[in-house]
Amino acid sequence: MGNRLPRWSHWPNHWEWKELDEWLARPGFLSLVNAPNPDRSTFWLESMKRVIITGATGFVGANLARRLLRDGHEVHLFVRPNHQNWRIADVRRDLKLWELHLHHADSVTEAVGKIRPEWIFHLAVHGAYSWQTNLEQMVLTNIQGTMNLVNACLGTGFEAFVNTGSSSEYGFKDHAPAESDPLEPNSHYAVTKAAATMFCRYTAQSRRVHLPTLRLYSVFGPYEDPGRLLPALILRGLKGELPPLADPNVARDFVYVEDVVEACLLAARVRTREWGAIYNVGTGVATTLGEVVNVARRVMNIDAEPVWNTMPNRSWDTNVWVSDNRKIGSELHWQYRNNFEAGFRLMLDWFRQGPPSGHAGKSSEPATLSSGTEFEVAAIQPGLHNPKC
Repeated sequence: MGNRLPRWSHWPNHWEWKELDEWLARPGFLSLVNAPNPDRSTFWLESMKRVIITGATGFVGANLARRLLRDGHEVHLFVRPNHQNWRIADVRRDLKLWELHLHHADSVTEAVGKIRPEWIFHLAVHGAYSWQTNLEQMVLTNIQGTMNLVNACLGTGFEAFVNTGSSSEYGFKDHAPAESDPLEPNSHYAVTKAAATMFCRYTAQSRRVHLPTLRLYSVFGPYEDPGRLLPALILRGLKGELPPLADPNVARDFVYVEDVVEACLLAARVRTREWGAIYNVGTGVATTLGEVVNVARRVMNIDAEPVWNTMPNRSWDTNVWVSDNRKIGSELHWQYRNNFEAGFRLMLDWFRQGPPSGHAGKSSEPATLSSGTEFEVAAIQPGLHNPKC
């Protein structure tokens, strides 16, 4: 038997694995996950990775953390002090948390040096929500934090560093922009995200490292912030009501969170000839607010009629906001599996099963892990060593 890698043979609708039990018996050594194109009947077979996720107590990060745990990886989360933990409470035992501020370079360098990650997924961000308006915090998190994390990881080396950008970097367009289109950021948040993307791209090209950026469109799904449109629509819809609504012609490219998680994993696994490649992550389908409400009313049997323009549009709202996703499809073989209605139904099922208690409404007081908790969190501050984790 020895140390030979598992071999497999393929016949239509049948897989035979040789010597696989011996390898899978090694804790966390191999992870068997679906390949990007299920029609090819192929699989990824990969070793367990040490992974850092920033922003994992947020919406997309919490979903990504769960997927990585299911795939057998060792998952470390960089979280800010006094973070909200309701999104990860049920998997907290399986995670290793490091409390730090990304804009503290020494803290980041110390933590990265102890973990020595192979994969890094950078999702931490400030300014993505309408109530996050502090420009200084956007600069500290989105630009300085990104620079500190990238530089620290360059110091230890890595297999893949996946940065997440934003469709807001393109600004207002009258078409679906390709990744090569000029950037015209339409907010301070978009400016900081564009700067971070360009920093990552230049670093990848100058240092020859695998550091792609995913420009995410309007991600939705389980664990989304209760103050956003779709959670509010579902929570009110379960009572037979509709929330206040803006202009029905406002459009977005809604992409389900499980499809975004798959894009993150493909970006880590697949290397292309382009250093610092940028990929749009969206369905390529624009869905208006009017269409969203129509789906919700039909799926949830809501009799209430929508009352439009009962809340103001946001400064970045537009009637054209849709992705050109051809590049990620051709280079990473990514394709979305859930259109808006399919994703909405999955999200509704999650709500009906009962979301975590912290989702009942936006809390003005962030949830924390108290000193008496049974979980240990590594608190990394300048000059503080030997973290517990």
